[in-house]
Amino acid sequence: MTRTDQLTDIRSGPRRTVLISGAGLAGSALAFWLNRYGYAVTVVEKAATLRRGGYPIDVRGTALEVVRRMGILPRLRDAHIDLRRLTFLDADGSVVASVDPHTVTGGVAGRDLEVRRGDLTDALYAAVRDDVEFLFDDSIDTLDQSGHGVDVTFRGGGRRTFDMVLGADGLHSHTREMLFGPEEQFHRYLGCCFAVFTMRNTFGLSHETVMWNTPGRAAALYAVGDDDEVHAFLNFAQPEPPFDAFRNPQAQRDLLAAVFADAGWEVPGMLAALRDADDPFFDGVSQIRMPRWSSGRVALVGDAAYAPSFLTGQGTSLALVGAYMLAGSLAGRDHAAGFSAYEHDTRAFVTVNQGLVGEGGATLFPTTARALRQRNDRLRNPTAIPSPEGRPAHSALTLPDFTPLR
Repeated sequence: MTRTDQLTDIRSGPRRTVLISGAGLAGSALAFWLNRYGYAVTVVEKAATLRRGGYPIDVRGTALEVVRRMGILPRLRDAHIDLRRLTFLDADGSVVASVDPHTVTGGVAGRDLEVRRGDLTDALYAAVRDDVEFLFDDSIDTLDQSGHGVDVTFRGGGRRTFDMVLGADGLHSHTREMLFGPEEQFHRYLGCCFAVFTMRNTFGLSHETVMWNTPGRAAALYAVGDDDEVHAFLNFAQPEPPFDAFRNPQAQRDLLAAVFADAGWEVPGMLAALRDADDPFFDGVSQIRMPRWSSGRVALVGDAAYAPSFLTGQGTSLALVGAYMLAGSLAGRDHAAGFSAYEHDTRAFVTVNQGLVGEGGATLFPTTARALRQRNDRLRNPTAIPSPEGRPAHSALTLPDFTPLR
Protein backbone atom coordinates (compact mmCIF):
# COMPACT_ATOMS: atom_id res chain seq x y z
CA MET A 1 0.00 0.00 0.00
CA THR A 2 1.40 3.40 -0.96
CA ARG A 3 1.29 6.40 1.34
CA THR A 4 -1.35 7.99 -0.93
CA ASP A 5 -3.49 4.85 -0.74
CA GLN A 6 -3.13 4.90 3.02
CA LEU A 7 -4.40 8.45 3.35
CA THR A 8 -7.27 8.22 0.83
CA ASP A 9 -9.90 5.58 0.41
CA ILE A 10 -11.95 5.82 -2.81
CA ARG A 11 -15.11 4.96 -0.92
CA SER A 12 -14.76 7.27 2.03
CA GLY A 13 -12.42 10.10 1.06
CA PRO A 14 -9.54 11.19 3.28
CA ARG A 15 -8.82 8.80 6.12
CA ARG A 16 -8.18 9.97 9.65
CA THR A 17 -4.55 9.65 10.61
CA VAL A 18 -3.24 8.05 13.79
CA LEU A 19 0.26 7.79 15.21
CA ILE A 20 0.93 4.90 17.59
CA SER A 21 3.99 5.14 19.82
CA GLY A 22 5.36 1.65 20.34
CA ALA A 23 5.48 -1.40 18.06
CA GLY A 24 5.09 -3.93 20.86
CA LEU A 25 2.12 -6.20 21.46
CA ALA A 26 -0.39 -3.46 22.28
CA GLY A 27 0.84 -1.15 19.52
CA SER A 28 0.80 -3.79 16.77
CA ALA A 29 -2.63 -5.10 17.78
CA LEU A 30 -3.98 -1.55 17.90
CA ALA A 31 -2.54 -0.82 14.45
CA PHE A 32 -4.29 -3.91 13.07
CA TRP A 33 -7.71 -2.92 14.36
CA LEU A 34 -7.45 0.78 13.53
CA ASN A 35 -6.51 -0.10 9.96
CA ARG A 36 -9.52 -2.43 9.86
CA TYR A 37 -11.75 0.45 10.92
CA GLY A 38 -10.51 2.76 8.19
CA TYR A 39 -7.68 4.74 9.80
CA ALA A 40 -4.35 5.58 8.18
CA VAL A 41 -1.92 4.26 10.78
CA THR A 42 1.71 5.06 11.45
CA VAL A 43 3.66 3.24 14.18
CA VAL A 44 6.87 4.74 15.55
CA GLU A 45 9.26 2.49 17.49
CA LYS A 46 12.41 3.65 19.25
CA ALA A 47 14.16 0.30 18.75
CA ALA A 48 15.77 -0.49 15.42
CA THR A 49 13.80 -3.73 15.08
CA LEU A 50 10.89 -5.53 16.69
CA ARG A 51 11.55 -6.78 20.21
CA ARG A 52 11.29 -10.55 20.04
CA GLY A 53 12.99 -11.53 23.29
CA GLY A 54 11.61 -11.76 26.79
CA TYR A 55 10.06 -14.47 28.87
CA PRO A 56 7.07 -16.50 27.59
CA ILE A 57 3.67 -14.87 27.85
CA ASP A 58 0.07 -15.96 28.36
CA VAL A 59 -3.00 -15.32 26.21
CA ARG A 60 -6.14 -16.13 28.17
CA GLY A 61 -9.86 -15.64 28.38
CA THR A 62 -11.21 -12.67 26.45
CA ALA A 63 -7.86 -12.13 24.72
CA LEU A 64 -8.23 -15.50 22.98
CA GLU A 65 -11.28 -14.14 21.21
CA VAL A 66 -9.29 -11.08 20.14
CA VAL A 67 -6.59 -13.17 18.45
CA ARG A 68 -9.25 -15.42 16.92
CA ARG A 69 -10.91 -12.39 15.32
CA MET A 70 -7.51 -11.26 14.07
CA GLY A 71 -7.06 -14.59 12.30
CA ILE A 72 -3.83 -15.50 14.11
CA LEU A 73 -5.17 -18.04 16.62
CA PRO A 74 -4.15 -21.12 14.55
CA ARG A 75 -0.60 -19.78 14.25
CA LEU A 76 -0.44 -19.20 18.01
CA ARG A 77 -1.84 -22.66 18.76
CA ASP A 78 0.99 -24.12 16.67
CA ALA A 79 3.44 -22.04 18.76
CA HIS A 80 1.89 -23.01 22.11
CA ILE A 81 4.39 -23.99 24.78
CA ASP A 82 3.41 -27.29 26.33
CA LEU A 83 4.64 -26.64 29.85
CA ARG A 84 4.13 -29.91 31.67
CA ARG A 85 5.48 -29.45 35.16
CA LEU A 86 6.16 -26.74 37.73
CA THR A 87 8.45 -27.86 40.54
CA PHE A 88 8.96 -25.90 43.74
CA LEU A 89 12.15 -26.30 45.77
CA ASP A 90 12.98 -25.49 49.38
CA ALA A 91 16.02 -23.49 50.50
CA ASP A 92 18.27 -26.56 50.43
CA GLY A 93 17.17 -27.51 46.92
CA SER A 94 14.89 -30.36 48.02
CA VAL A 95 11.56 -30.76 46.23
CA VAL A 96 8.50 -29.32 47.93
CA ALA A 97 6.03 -30.34 45.23
CA SER A 98 5.64 -30.78 41.48
CA VAL A 99 2.29 -29.61 40.14
CA ASP A 100 0.44 -29.01 36.91
CA PRO A 101 1.33 -25.40 35.99
CA HIS A 102 -2.31 -24.52 35.43
CA THR A 103 -3.11 -25.12 39.10
CA VAL A 104 -0.87 -22.16 39.95
CA THR A 105 -0.92 -19.84 36.94
CA GLY A 106 -4.67 -19.60 36.55
CA GLY A 107 -4.62 -20.88 32.98
CA VAL A 108 -7.10 -23.41 31.61
CA ALA A 109 -5.54 -26.52 30.07
CA GLY A 110 -6.46 -27.08 26.42
CA ARG A 111 -7.85 -23.57 26.03
CA ASP A 112 -5.44 -20.85 27.10
CA LEU A 113 -2.12 -20.25 25.37
CA GLU A 114 1.44 -19.71 26.45
CA VAL A 115 3.84 -18.67 23.70
CA ARG A 116 7.26 -17.14 23.29
CA ARG A 117 6.90 -13.39 23.18
CA GLY A 118 8.66 -13.34 19.83
CA ASP A 119 6.11 -15.71 18.29
CA LEU A 120 3.24 -13.40 19.21
CA THR A 121 5.23 -10.34 18.09
CA ASP A 122 5.90 -11.94 14.71
CA ALA A 123 2.27 -13.01 14.26
CA LEU A 124 0.96 -9.52 15.00
CA TYR A 125 3.51 -7.83 12.76
CA ALA A 126 2.83 -10.22 9.87
CA ALA A 127 -0.88 -9.42 10.14
CA VAL A 128 -0.36 -5.67 9.80
CA ARG A 129 2.97 -4.88 8.13
CA ASP A 130 1.55 -4.53 4.59
CA ASP A 131 -1.15 -2.06 5.64
CA VAL A 132 0.58 0.16 8.19
CA GLU A 133 3.57 2.50 8.08
CA PHE A 134 6.33 1.58 10.56
CA LEU A 135 9.07 4.02 11.57
CA PHE A 136 11.81 2.14 13.41
CA ASP A 137 14.76 3.69 15.26
CA ASP A 138 12.74 6.83 16.00
CA SER A 139 10.43 8.19 18.68
CA ILE A 140 8.22 11.11 19.58
CA ASP A 141 10.11 14.14 20.84
CA THR A 142 7.27 16.62 21.38
CA LEU A 143 3.48 16.78 21.10
CA ASP A 144 1.43 19.94 20.50
CA GLN A 145 -2.38 19.79 20.59
CA SER A 146 -2.98 23.52 20.17
CA GLY A 147 -4.29 23.17 16.61
CA HIS A 148 -6.88 20.91 14.96
CA GLY A 149 -4.71 17.85 15.32
CA VAL A 150 -1.58 16.73 17.12
CA ASP A 151 1.64 18.26 15.82
CA VAL A 152 4.46 15.80 16.39
CA THR A 153 8.19 16.30 16.19
CA PHE A 154 10.30 13.17 16.05
CA ARG A 155 13.65 12.50 17.64
CA GLY A 156 15.04 11.94 14.14
CA GLY A 157 14.03 15.45 13.10
CA GLY A 158 10.78 14.86 11.22
CA ARG A 159 7.56 16.82 11.78
CA ARG A 160 4.03 15.63 11.03
CA THR A 161 0.45 16.25 12.10
CA PHE A 162 -1.98 13.48 13.04
CA ASP A 163 -5.63 13.43 14.01
CA MET A 164 -4.73 11.37 17.09
CA VAL A 165 -1.71 10.00 18.92
CA LEU A 166 -1.95 6.76 20.93
CA GLY A 167 0.67 5.73 23.46
CA ALA A 168 1.45 2.00 23.51
CA ASP A 169 4.97 2.49 24.83
CA GLY A 170 4.94 0.40 27.95
CA LEU A 171 5.24 0.70 31.70
CA HIS A 172 7.68 3.61 31.51
CA SER A 173 5.71 5.40 28.78
CA HIS A 174 7.24 8.59 27.41
CA THR A 175 3.86 9.47 25.87
CA ARG A 176 2.22 9.28 29.30
CA GLU A 177 4.92 11.46 30.83
CA MET A 178 4.49 14.13 28.13
CA LEU A 179 0.72 14.07 28.53
CA PHE A 180 0.15 13.60 32.26
CA GLY A 181 3.46 14.26 33.99
CA PRO A 182 5.93 12.11 35.94
CA GLU A 183 5.37 8.37 36.22
CA GLU A 184 5.61 8.37 40.03
CA GLN A 185 2.06 9.67 40.46
CA PHE A 186 0.62 6.60 38.66
CA HIS A 187 3.22 4.01 39.59
CA ARG A 188 2.14 1.47 42.21
CA TYR A 189 5.27 -0.36 43.28
CA LEU A 190 4.50 -3.84 44.59
CA GLY A 191 7.56 -4.28 46.79
CA CYS A 192 9.86 -6.43 44.69
CA CYS A 193 12.15 -6.42 41.66
CA PHE A 194 13.03 -9.03 39.08
CA ALA A 195 15.54 -9.88 36.40
CA VAL A 196 15.15 -12.27 33.48
CA PHE A 197 17.74 -13.47 30.99
CA THR A 198 18.68 -16.55 29.00
CA MET A 199 21.45 -19.01 29.82
CA ARG A 200 22.62 -22.43 28.68
CA ASN A 201 20.40 -25.36 29.57
CA THR A 202 22.91 -27.56 31.35
CA PHE A 203 20.23 -28.85 33.74
CA GLY A 204 18.42 -31.39 31.57
CA LEU A 205 15.18 -29.41 31.83
CA SER A 206 12.45 -29.85 29.22
CA HIS A 207 8.99 -28.28 29.07
CA GLU A 208 9.11 -27.37 32.74
CA THR A 209 9.88 -24.71 35.31
CA VAL A 210 11.83 -25.24 38.53
CA MET A 211 11.53 -22.56 41.22
CA TRP A 212 13.64 -22.14 44.35
CA ASN A 213 12.30 -20.02 47.21
CA THR A 214 13.43 -18.54 50.49
CA PRO A 215 11.44 -15.78 52.21
CA GLY A 216 11.51 -12.74 49.94
CA ARG A 217 13.68 -14.39 47.28
CA ALA A 218 13.00 -16.65 44.32
CA ALA A 219 15.02 -18.08 41.47
CA ALA A 220 13.58 -20.04 38.57
CA LEU A 221 14.74 -21.87 35.46
CA TYR A 222 12.17 -22.14 32.70
CA ALA A 223 12.69 -24.53 29.78
CA VAL A 224 10.06 -23.82 27.14
CA GLY A 225 11.03 -26.92 25.13
CA ASP A 226 14.03 -29.12 24.47
CA ASP A 227 16.21 -26.13 23.54
CA ASP A 228 19.77 -25.60 24.67
CA GLU A 229 18.68 -22.41 26.45
CA VAL A 230 16.54 -21.72 29.49
CA HIS A 231 14.98 -18.53 30.78
CA ALA A 232 16.54 -17.63 34.11
CA PHE A 233 14.51 -15.56 36.53
CA LEU A 234 15.47 -13.85 39.80
CA ASN A 235 12.95 -12.09 42.03
CA PHE A 236 13.49 -10.41 45.39
CA ALA A 237 11.64 -8.26 47.89
CA GLN A 238 12.79 -4.65 48.01
CA PRO A 239 10.84 -2.19 50.20
CA GLU A 240 11.66 0.85 48.08
CA PRO A 241 12.23 0.95 44.32
CA PRO A 242 15.97 0.98 43.52
CA PHE A 243 15.72 3.92 41.12
CA ASP A 244 19.49 4.17 40.75
CA ALA A 245 19.62 0.66 39.33
CA PHE A 246 16.79 0.91 36.80
CA ARG A 247 18.95 2.65 34.19
CA ASN A 248 22.33 1.23 35.21
CA PRO A 249 23.01 -2.39 34.13
CA GLN A 250 26.10 -2.71 36.30
CA ALA A 251 24.18 -1.47 39.34
CA GLN A 252 21.52 -4.09 38.59
CA ARG A 253 24.09 -6.88 38.54
CA ASP A 254 25.68 -5.60 41.73
CA LEU A 255 22.33 -5.44 43.51
CA LEU A 256 21.38 -8.97 42.45
CA ALA A 257 24.79 -10.30 43.50
CA ALA A 258 24.39 -8.72 46.94
CA VAL A 259 20.80 -9.93 47.46
CA PHE A 260 21.57 -13.50 46.39
CA ALA A 261 25.12 -13.71 47.78
CA ASP A 262 24.37 -16.60 50.17
CA ALA A 263 21.78 -18.35 48.00
CA GLY A 264 22.05 -22.04 47.27
CA TRP A 265 20.71 -24.35 44.57
CA GLU A 266 21.78 -23.15 41.06
CA VAL A 267 21.75 -19.46 41.97
CA PRO A 268 25.56 -18.95 41.99
CA GLY A 269 25.70 -20.27 38.42
CA MET A 270 22.79 -18.04 37.43
CA LEU A 271 24.59 -14.99 38.78
CA ALA A 272 27.72 -15.98 36.86
CA ALA A 273 25.68 -16.38 33.67
CA LEU A 274 24.04 -13.00 34.26
CA ARG A 275 27.44 -11.30 34.12
CA ASP A 276 27.85 -12.44 30.52
CA ALA A 277 24.21 -12.39 29.38
CA ASP A 278 23.45 -10.17 26.40
CA ASP A 279 19.69 -9.98 27.00
CA PRO A 280 19.10 -9.18 30.69
CA PHE A 281 15.94 -7.30 31.61
CA PHE A 282 15.57 -5.76 35.07
CA ASP A 283 12.68 -3.80 36.53
CA GLY A 284 10.49 -3.29 39.55
CA VAL A 285 7.28 -5.27 39.89
CA SER A 286 4.60 -2.64 39.66
CA GLN A 287 1.30 -1.50 38.23
CA ILE A 288 0.13 1.67 36.50
CA ARG A 289 -3.15 3.02 37.86
CA MET A 290 -4.59 6.17 36.28
CA PRO A 291 -7.86 8.03 36.84
CA ARG A 292 -8.17 8.58 33.08
CA TRP A 293 -6.41 7.23 30.02
CA SER A 294 -6.75 10.13 27.60
CA SER A 295 -6.36 13.87 27.26
CA GLY A 296 -7.49 15.75 24.19
CA ARG A 297 -6.50 13.82 21.09
CA VAL A 298 -4.01 11.55 22.87
CA ALA A 299 -4.82 8.27 24.66
CA LEU A 300 -2.93 5.36 26.23
CA VAL A 301 -3.30 1.59 25.90
CA GLY A 302 -1.72 -1.50 27.42
CA ASP A 303 0.99 -1.17 30.05
CA ALA A 304 1.25 2.57 29.41
CA ALA A 305 -2.27 2.98 30.81
CA TYR A 306 -2.84 -0.01 33.09
CA ALA A 307 0.12 -2.32 33.54
CA PRO A 308 -1.08 -5.12 35.84
CA SER A 309 2.41 -6.61 36.60
CA PHE A 310 3.55 -10.10 35.65
CA LEU A 311 2.20 -11.42 38.97
CA THR A 312 -1.27 -11.39 37.40
CA GLY A 313 -0.24 -13.21 34.23
CA GLN A 314 -2.56 -10.81 32.40
CA GLY A 315 -0.29 -8.13 30.92
CA THR A 316 -0.45 -9.48 27.38
CA SER A 317 -4.17 -10.22 27.57
CA LEU A 318 -4.95 -6.70 28.82
CA ALA A 319 -2.85 -5.25 26.00
CA LEU A 320 -4.70 -7.26 23.35
CA VAL A 321 -8.16 -6.61 24.76
CA GLY A 322 -7.43 -2.91 25.37
CA ALA A 323 -6.21 -2.48 21.80
CA TYR A 324 -9.37 -4.10 20.45
CA MET A 325 -11.62 -1.96 22.65
CA LEU A 326 -9.83 1.33 21.90
CA ALA A 327 -9.86 0.82 18.14
CA GLY A 328 -13.46 -0.37 18.08
CA SER A 329 -14.61 2.48 20.29
CA LEU A 330 -13.13 4.94 17.79
CA ALA A 331 -14.87 3.33 14.80
CA GLY A 332 -17.41 5.83 13.51
CA ARG A 333 -16.84 8.25 16.41
CA ASP A 334 -14.75 11.35 16.97
CA HIS A 335 -11.81 11.08 19.34
CA ALA A 336 -13.66 12.48 22.38
CA ALA A 337 -16.61 10.10 22.12
CA GLY A 338 -14.33 7.18 21.22
CA PHE A 339 -11.98 7.69 24.16
CA SER A 340 -14.92 8.03 26.53
CA ALA A 341 -16.49 4.80 25.31
CA TYR A 342 -13.13 3.00 25.55
CA GLU A 343 -12.70 3.92 29.21
CA HIS A 344 -16.33 3.27 30.10
CA ASP A 345 -16.40 -0.19 28.56
CA THR A 346 -12.89 -1.40 29.47
CA ARG A 347 -12.07 -0.08 32.94
CA ALA A 348 -13.96 -2.72 34.94
CA PHE A 349 -12.10 -5.48 33.08
CA VAL A 350 -8.78 -3.79 33.81
CA THR A 351 -9.61 -3.33 37.48
CA VAL A 352 -10.59 -6.94 38.14
CA ASN A 353 -7.48 -8.23 36.38
CA GLN A 354 -5.15 -5.87 38.22
CA GLY A 355 -6.67 -7.32 41.38
CA LEU A 356 -5.19 -10.74 40.57
CA VAL A 357 -1.79 -9.54 41.80
CA GLY A 358 -2.41 -10.87 45.31
CA GLU A 359 -3.00 -14.42 44.09
CA GLY A 360 0.13 -14.55 41.95
CA GLY A 361 2.39 -12.95 44.52
CA ALA A 362 1.29 -15.14 47.41
CA THR A 363 1.84 -18.36 45.47
CA LEU A 364 5.06 -17.63 43.62
CA PHE A 365 6.89 -15.19 45.90
CA PRO A 366 6.05 -15.47 49.61
CA THR A 367 7.95 -12.80 51.52
CA THR A 368 7.94 -14.22 55.06
CA ALA A 369 8.87 -17.58 56.55
CA ARG A 370 5.29 -18.10 57.69
CA ALA A 371 3.85 -17.30 54.25
CA LEU A 372 6.36 -19.65 52.64
CA ARG A 373 5.39 -22.50 54.99
CA GLN A 374 1.71 -21.89 54.27
CA ARG A 375 2.38 -21.84 50.52
CA ASN A 376 4.32 -25.07 50.69
CA ASP A 377 1.57 -26.73 52.71
CA ARG A 378 -0.94 -25.77 50.01
CA LEU A 379 1.31 -27.14 47.28
CA ARG A 380 1.64 -30.46 49.09
CA ASN A 381 -2.17 -30.63 49.26
CA PRO A 382 -3.39 -29.74 45.75
CA THR A 383 -7.04 -29.77 46.83
CA ALA A 384 -6.25 -26.63 48.86
CA ILE A 385 -5.30 -24.69 45.72
CA PRO A 386 -8.26 -22.78 44.19
CA SER A 387 -9.36 -24.13 40.82
CA PRO A 388 -8.46 -21.91 37.86
CA GLU A 389 -11.99 -22.46 36.60
CA GLY A 390 -13.17 -20.39 39.57
CA ARG A 391 -11.22 -17.30 38.52
CA PRO A 392 -13.48 -15.30 36.20
CA ALA A 393 -11.26 -12.24 35.75
CA HIS A 394 -9.63 -13.49 32.54
CA SER A 395 -13.03 -13.68 30.81
CA ALA A 396 -14.82 -10.87 32.62
CA LEU A 397 -15.42 -8.90 29.41
CA THR A 398 -17.51 -10.11 26.49
CA LEU A 399 -16.14 -8.50 23.34
CA PRO A 400 -18.62 -6.28 21.54
CA ASP A 401 -18.91 -6.54 17.76
CA PHE A 402 -17.59 -3.41 16.05
CA THR A 403 -18.30 -2.84 12.36
CA PRO A 404 -15.21 -2.82 10.14
CA LEU A 405 -15.10 0.03 7.63
CA ARG A 406 -12.61 -1.73 5.32
